[in-house]
Parts: sequence; C-alpha cells; structure tokens
Amino acid sequence: MTALDGAGLRSRVRRLLADRPPATTDRDDFLKARFDAGLAWVHYPPGLGGLDAPRSLQAVVDAELAAAGAPDNDPRRIGIGLGMAAPTILRFGTPEQKERFLRPLWTGEEVWCQLFSEPGAGSDLAALATRAVRDESSGDWIVNGQKVWTSSAHLASWAILIARTDPDVPKHRGISYFLCDMTDPGVEVRPLRQITGEAEFNEVFLTDVRIPDAHRLGETGEGWKIAQTTLMNERVSIGGARLPREGGMIGPVVRAWRERPELRTRDLHGRLLTLWVEAEVTRLTGERLRQQLAQGQPGPEGSGIKLAFARLNQEISGLEVELLGEEGLLYSDWTLRRPELVDFTGRDAGYRYLRAKGNSIEGGTSEVLLNIVAERVLGLPAEPRTDKDVAWKDLAR
Repeated sequence: MTALDGAGLRSRVRRLLADRPPATTDRDDFLKARFDAGLAWVHYPPGLGGLDAPRSLQAVVDAELAAAGAPDNDPRRIGIGLGMAAPTILRFGTPEQKERFLRPLWTGEEVWCQLFSEPGAGSDLAALATRAVRDESSGDWIVNGQKVWTSSAHLASWAILIARTDPDVPKHRGISYFLCDMTDPGVEVRPLRQITGEAEFNEVFLTDVRIPDAHRLGETGEGWKIAQTTLMNERVSIGGARLPREGGMIGPVVRAWRERPELRTRDLHGRLLTLWVEAEVTRLTGERLRQQLAQGQPGPEGSGIKLAFARLNQEISGLEVELLGEEGLLYSDWTLRRPELVDFTGRDAGYRYLRAKGNSIEGGTSEVLLNIVAERVLGLPAEPRTDKDVAWKDLAR
C-alpha cells in the first residue's frame, strides 16, 4: 500500500462523508462505515480500523469529521476498551480475536472493563489469587475469585481479566490473560459507593465462570507480560489525554480567579501561578509523550505523566476549594448513582476535590509508580524482593 499523507486521508474522509452523510445516516451505521474505511485509528492495520498510516495523522481525520458534524464514538464512555483492551488485543491477539473484538469495541457497541485488582492484590498486583483451572474435558477455563475497583463493570459486556493458572511457580510467572464475557453465568457485579457518593467503581465476584480457551490472550503463563502492555497504556490514557491550554482541572480555577476578583489574595495568586505553569508543563510533556507513542508501544515514561497528573489534580482542586471559601465546602448531591463516565469539569468544586483523591490510587498507586520511574527510567537500584523466586502457593498471605 502506498504510504498515506494528510491529503490522502482527507480524500478518504470526503468519500466516507459522501457515501454516508452524517445528517441522514444512523449513528451506529456511520461509525461502522468509518471503521471499515480505516478511519477509526489510522495507525492500525487495514481491516482492523486502520490504514497503517502514521499515528500523528489521526488528528487530521478527527478534525475533518468534526467539521462535518459527524458523530464520534463517545470515547470517554468506552475509554477502557479504547485505551487498554484494544492495544493489548492488537499486540497479542489471534487474527480471530482481532476480527471479533476490535470493531464493536471501537464503535462502542461493546463496553469493556478491567478485572485486575483484588482485595489482597492491589499495589502488588502479581500476588492476585483469582484462579483459572483448565477443564480438560471441554478445554474451557473455570474461574473463581473476586476483583475490586472495577470501573464501568455495571455497563460492560466484556472484560480483560488476569487470573492465576499455576500456583506452583513464582507469582509473576503463573498468571494468564483472558477476555471474559461479563454476561456469563457466575459473574456478579456489586456497586462500591465512594467518597463522592457515587458508585463509579464496582467489585466483581466470579463463581465457576467458564471462559473458552479461544478467549485466552497470549500463551498460558504469559499474563504478566501481557498485562504490562495494558498497564502502560492505562497510565498514558489516564495522565496523557490531549488537552487545550487551561484544559482539565486548572480551567475552573482560572475562570473563578478571573471572574471573581473579590476572592483573590496575594498568597493564592502565587500558588495559582505556580500550578498554572506546572499544568502547562505537564500538558506539553504529555504532547511529547504522544508523539513518542506514534513510533511504537508506550514505555515506563507513562508512569511519570500519570504521577504528575495525580499530584496536580489534588493540589489544584485543593486550591479551588480554598479560593471559593465557604462555597467550596458545599456539595450538590450525595445521591448514590452509577455514572457512565467521570466528569471532572462538569461538576462543582467539592466533587473535584473529593474525586481527585482517587487519582493517586487508580491506574497504579503513586508509590508504585515512583518505584517504576526510579528503576526503569532513572536506572536506580531495584528494591530487594525476597519473594521473587518463591512459588505463589508458598507466599505468606
């Protein structure tokens, strides 16, 4: 195939718009046609939503379609599928798995969640205890265990799941990776009410859940290696989203400062300037990281951007509450809801302050990510790990 440039992609977009005018085409039909035209994620292979074009040219496609009023796939609602499941399936999936899952994942017909963390295996994810045992008569895997902090599980039809398939080897080597049908018998989703009053997260109980071997991703026992691809993509998707200047959490604080001069103090002015500069530096660093991603898979640098994202969100939201004074202590709604997405900027300051507390936990705790940056980016000596060569079944729990 001849290498595509911006002009070539614009021509393809115009053909799509002519064949499927957004004003008269059903939304789902338009999204499916966009995927089939290779304009979903242009850097993916032909037939899988892409054209083997440079990743940087996706912005050309998105801008042309937005200008024409074309619908998008509501990426915030399906972020786990787009940012975590898709790149993992693309890298490790069989041709049949890619063909089956990538199209409905991108169009949003199938929402995905992530079944990784457990009550006893959060920061130390490799210590997970959920078991998958092979049924030799059918070839299926029988899964039992509990997962926790699962965003979108109440909406999801599929999940990326890691489970222990060999307890007789060290913890990192006895894990396998599966694609789990969340509608199967034995999958129970329970809401977890959090500090915001919402149940954005869930706990998921798996009781004799049957997963066909055809839904195992990669080789048996290679789940930890595959999960690293998922986790690195997760950290980039959490901390490295593309934002305009004064986008994200800094935006509401800056607007309040400009529109309400009676709230200003000299001390708050200095702190706001410092955080504005740090937010802008982090935004530009994220842009550079995305350009690096265009050349290949994400690396441990994504942990650094996610660290900065968590710290900044907490400091900025704290400053906003302080700036607003008594107003910052108000909270609009404690009703237990199960939202479809997290909306930081569409809610009040109290919500932002409380929800930001989770940023240093989700997607890898800040303490774990500091270790990753220290060891894999800065090359510092690794912490001693006494359990590295001990079989999982022999670990103290």
